[in-house]
Amino acid sequence: MAAEANASRAARLWQEAVRTLRVDGPLPVRLIADAAALLTLLSLVLGLWDSGVAVALYSLVLMGQTVVRLTPLRASVQAGTAVILLAAAWAALLDAYQLIPWLDLVMHVVATGLLAAIGTAALLRSGWLQTGPSAGRAGQTLLTAGLGALLAVLWEVGEWFGHTLLDPAIQVGYEDTVGDLAAGVLGALLAGLLLDRLVKDGPWP
Repeated sequence: MAAEANASRAARLWQEAVRTLRVDGPLPVRLIADAAALLTLLSLVLGLWDSGVAVALYSLVLMGQTVVRLTPLRASVQAGTAVILLAAAWAALLDAYQLIPWLDLVMHVVATGLLAAIGTAALLRSGWLQTGPSAGRAGQTLLTAGLGALLAVLWEVGEWFGHTLLDPAIQVGYEDTVGDLAAGVLGALLAGLLLDRLVKDGPWP
């Protein structure tokens, strides 16, 4: 009897987890998001035979994709963000940024902008900030740009940490850091301007 109750409880928890993490949108969009998650899991498993850097990076990507599914973004934006995060990790581990120098800046613009939009939407929907729709586009743009700047700084600190303690092959340097920071802030600023188009039903509750 206890085993049946536990099985029923586990089934309910599984159904709730699936419902919570599901991307609600057209079938192609859902398939893209689920494929990105599956490929991230596969990459994480394969990373166990590669390096600690690969495991750490794919773990971050998987966490990011989970957060993306919990935020009130449009389904197409959720799927696109999942793909971008995975692509950025693959590019880093395959040394694509060394082969295509401008790709690094593009990834920083897009990824930081999308993550800043996620943070802004979460803050506004949660009511943590004592603001409202009257703050207007300027307020949400400044908030998104500020979050993006913070994320860009944290990412560069993470790169320095990885370079210093994990793998010297992780590229750091003055020009690289400044360029990445500028690209991240630009991406966040653009995301703030486009926030109403990125967030489902608008950023406000």
